Amino acid sequence: MDKFRFAIMGAGNIARHFCDAVSKMDDCVVCAVASKSIDRAYKLADECGIDKAYDSYEKMLDDEKPDCAYIAVTPNDHFRLTKMCVDRGIPVLCEKAMFQNSTEAKTAFKAAAERHVFVMEALWSKFLTAVKKAKEWIADGMIGEPQLCRCNIGFIAPKDDNNRYFCEALGGGAAKDITVYAYELVTYLIDQKIVRTEESATWGKTGVDLSDHVMIDFEHTLADIMTSFVVSMDDEIVVYGDAGKLVLPNPHYASECLAYDEEGKIKEHFVDKETDNGFVYEIADVISCVRAGRTQSEVSTWAATIACAEEFDRINKDR
Repeated sequence: MDKFRFAIMGAGNIARHFCDAVSKMDDCVVCAVASKSIDRAYKLADECGIDKAYDSYEKMLDDEKPDCAYIAVTPNDHFRLTKMCVDRGIPVLCEKAMFQNSTEAKTAFKAAAERHVFVMEALWSKFLTAVKKAKEWIADGMIGEPQLCRCNIGFIAPKDDNNRYFCEALGGGAAKDITVYAYELVTYLIDQKIVRTEESATWGKTGVDLSDHVMIDFEHTLADIMTSFVVSMDDEIVVYGDAGKLVLPNPHYASECLAYDEEGKIKEHFVDKETDNGFVYEIADVISCVRAGRTQSEVSTWAATIACAEEFDRINKDR
């Protein structure tokens, strides 16, 4: 079987991480990269051994006709580039947050469904072995019935009004940079119907949210999410059950998870000692889905991406 061909849209650091992951896999290759800056495209191509570099996204897609486009630009341009690919029948893997609001999400997925084109948000954390193990433990009842969940993710972002964190025009804000991880991981682990949510945020001078607080009432579990890029926090997800608790340190790039009994003694401790670049798991899922003719992943689903985009709507409604 021929190698699966990815074309990259965007030439920033996340694209380099993606290229590194592809280089560790035998069944795929990055065939081309495009950027609004040809110098940036050439630089990434030289660094990562990519054959072709373009300064036009459209020309790259039309010339290369890749098996999938990986969108690695800032969130403000995700919707436009996703539609550009879908309109050409080209599958899409797009970095989180894939869309800025639910209107973008629903419009893009409707177009993908009509054309039967694979589209997926690159929520790579869901594919990590430690996260999958945590979900398995919860489903198997290792900590009993989940009752409460707490999720904290926070760091101090570089202070620059024009960078991707603080610039509203680039799709900045804590919701689309960090809350996307927290919300999608919590709702992935706590696989229950959501009854109600409540949101609040603090806002910066550039018009973006700096810290978010989201409370979720699931059918049987209460969850509390706090995220920020202006304070450093102890990053973890803790799920409290009636027979113990589960702890997932550094959940968005998790390499371990721990299960405790009712008395606080460790029952199980899983450590991932094999993963070098966690992007390989989502990439493998994309290849499998596209080759099987599916339009979406069973892990990073359209429904999950839409639900998170609707969460962005609620965070922004009272700004």
